[in-house]
Amino acid sequence: MNGILQSALGGGRALLVGWILPSAVNVLIFGFVIIPKFSGFGDDATRSAVFGLLGTVLLGLVLAALQTQLYRVLEGYLGWPERLFRAGRRCQLARKHLLRGRLNAATLVLREQPLSEADTATLAEYRAHPVTSRYVDSDAPKGPVWLSLLEERLRRYPIDDRQVTPTRLGNAIRRFEEYGYNHFCLDSQALWHELNAVVPESARKQAEDARTNVDFFVCLLYGHLLVALAALIDLCAGAPKSWPAVVTLLGLLVLSAVWYRVAVAATDDWAGAVRAMVNLGRQPLATSMGLTVPRQLAEERAMWSLTADLASSPYRGDFADLDKYRAGETKS
Repeated sequence: MNGILQSALGGGRALLVGWILPSAVNVLIFGFVIIPKFSGFGDDATRSAVFGLLGTVLLGLVLAALQTQLYRVLEGYLGWPERLFRAGRRCQLARKHLLRGRLNAATLVLREQPLSEADTATLAEYRAHPVTSRYVDSDAPKGPVWLSLLEERLRRYPIDDRQVTPTRLGNAIRRFEEYGYNHFCLDSQALWHELNAVVPESARKQAEDARTNVDFFVCLLYGHLLVALAALIDLCAGAPKSWPAVVTLLGLLVLSAVWYRVAVAATDDWAGAVRAMVNLGRQPLATSMGLTVPRQLAEERAMWSLTADLASSPYRGDFADLDKYRAGETKS
């Protein structure tokens, strides 16, 4: 909490834009619709200003302090029963495979040169599939822009099916969490603080700004749910003239679903920024840790795999294999 307060006092953009600003929106809705008399909104300017300011800061700081848990719920890691987790994961895997199948089928349909015997058989399988068959002849005529949108949706899933989570947001975040490991065996999660410390300032700021955009919609979503809960309590309490609470409750639930989708789309910039951090930070990270990046990609993957294990696991004898990658030693 001290770090958050220091960030607020220092004018931290991530806190102000990502958590304070959307909290102000929800406090205004809460003050005008749920408790207008208590908040003083519309009647007492001084009381409404004090209520709005304190409510905004308090809600923003609390949500910011809980952001890890809030994200984990939306990603499918926290608070999900095992059956629901498995069902959601199966659903997301099916969506991923359907998108891949639609893209492959449309590519085969649009291919100018005659199809090989194997490709013809593959296209026939897509046409015979009970789900993919509905899209084979409808996706291709929509043109390359539509196919690019399908590919964009597919890229929001992790490459490895084993990494797929039960929610769209979880998959959209997981895809860039696994990027470093998938390409270089560099576990950016285990080495995140080291990587963040050595990347160029522009790359670090780009990642922070991209994360802030997602934070904004996540905070807006949770704030809407809290206000909707307050509206529901207001209805159950039998308050007179409660129709504004009904409209607020229904409207906020719809908007919460909208903000969730927007947050998923906003992860695209975040993914690009993290990818840049991995690509640009590998060399300075190796140098700062006293290592020399090998010329062979396979050797580099072996080096980063050992390095991540060394950072996150108790020492083992095979960690001595890192000696050949240490600066001053013979290069591979």
